[in-house]
Amino acid sequence: MSRIGRMPIKVPAGVTVTIGEGNLVAVKGPKGQLSQNIHQDMQIKQEDGEITVSRPSDNKNHRALHGLSRSLINNMVVGVTDGYAKKLELVGTGYRAAVNGKDLTLTVGYSHPVEINPPKDCSFETPAPNRITVHGIDKQVVGMLAANIREVRPPEPYLGKGIRYEGEVVRRKAGKAGKK
Repeated sequence: MSRIGRMPIKVPAGVTVTIGEGNLVAVKGPKGQLSQNIHQDMQIKQEDGEITVSRPSDNKNHRALHGLSRSLINNMVVGVTDGYAKKLELVGTGYRAAVNGKDLTLTVGYSHPVEINPPKDCSFETPAPNRITVHGIDKQVVGMLAANIREVRPPEPYLGKGIRYEGEVVRRKAGKAGKK
């Protein structure tokens, strides 16, 4: 059995989970609501404030889907209760970020500022001019939005300038070797 797949998901108070036709799982909580189709072979049961996911057989495809299905449902439950956040930092002279309304404006060495609009249920926060925090309830959307922001100016290995995740280590390369 999958170690992750067989763990039950505890449903906290204030969160409602409905399992619909075709394994459509809808989770509603204090921060919002999410829904996702889980593979139809997986068996999802809700009883006594816990959700369990089981697989019909031991073939390779079902084993792979077992842990994935459980993780997707757990991510939805955590998202509507606590939410997710991804932190980025800007490294470089003059690199800064600012929030204008809901949009994020990046000044990262281009001739123009770069505007990024957040999708539904996501927001930006800039605790400092060189720090960005992406908040949201959907883990996949928050991660993708943070990756898109990082893609505007990825960290480069020679000077280390660019947008990177908080705590990300950029391996530095030596520059050109001079004549001797």
